[in-house]
Amino acid sequence: MRSDRHGFVHPTSSDITPRAAYEGRRRWLQQVAAGALGSTLAAWAARDALAQDKLAALPGTRSTVPGAILMDKPTPRADATSYNNFYEFGTDKSDPARNAHTLKTRPWTVAVEGEVRKPKVFDLDELLKLSPMEERIYRLRCVEGWSMVIPWVGYSMAELIKRVEPTGNAKFVEFVTLADPKTMPYVGSRVLDWPYVEGLRLDEAQHPLTLLAFGMYGEVLPNQNGAPVRLVVPWKYGFKSAKSIVKIRFVEKMPRTAWVKAAAQEYGFYSNVNPHVDHPRWSQATERPIGEGGGIFAKRKPTLMFNGYEAQVGQLYAGLDLAKNY
Repeated sequence: MRSDRHGFVHPTSSDITPRAAYEGRRRWLQQVAAGALGSTLAAWAARDALAQDKLAALPGTRSTVPGAILMDKPTPRADATSYNNFYEFGTDKSDPARNAHTLKTRPWTVAVEGEVRKPKVFDLDELLKLSPMEERIYRLRCVEGWSMVIPWVGYSMAELIKRVEPTGNAKFVEFVTLADPKTMPYVGSRVLDWPYVEGLRLDEAQHPLTLLAFGMYGEVLPNQNGAPVRLVVPWKYGFKSAKSIVKIRFVEKMPRTAWVKAAAQEYGFYSNVNPHVDHPRWSQATERPIGEGGGIFAKRKPTLMFNGYEAQVGQLYAGLDLAKNY
């Protein structure tokens, strides 16, 4: 293994498991599942108990936005709330569910500023009442190769944008997330430059599918999933959907996002789901659906262009080289 200048550990060719060893390990796992893996099974039971904790209800009416209701079977809630990327609470997929209980989501405000005619600091309750809540069933695709189908609750980001009235200088929208070392134990680590910052072009942010989300599975967002308010941009890789947002800035120049700062050659500003453009260290041609059985051995599926939302968003990128603008 080797570490780059950002502290990330990258496998070398000698670290890759030979196929024969991989298949042998699979047989071994199947043979001992009833015995020696008891402690592992107990850990999974604990995960399910955590994920099944009931939160405050947050229902939404079924969305009529074209493309907003994916007909695929949703990922089990237990999986969607226990397998997460949220580096403020740790870099392992199980860390956020284990550590995010320290996050305080009340009181909470979101400041909207920059190139807008009506800058405002919104209280969370104001945001919750800004527009009727909708349920939208979106596919979430992670750059690491896994995917989920989640029933989100929220409303189009465009509803907020209309109320603050961007000026003619506004070309991009920057999202700044909470970075509180007192409640987020990994803030201050060298994994990323904190706070976590993401961004969209203004037309991307205004697209009806771009969701300001406050809930999932008919409940308020769990802390580990980005409570109390997050972005969901279903045609982009998951890291574009900023969590626990505290500031939204309308700017003239493309924001330098957290992952562009960390590794621009791997995580570009656009980050549209594209099976034809591989990550430098792995293919993006297929994905592993979480929660469909089989664990890490679950059957992979072909990755869809724009994550299956090409009919709705493809026109946003007409004439843009998506290999260069990855």
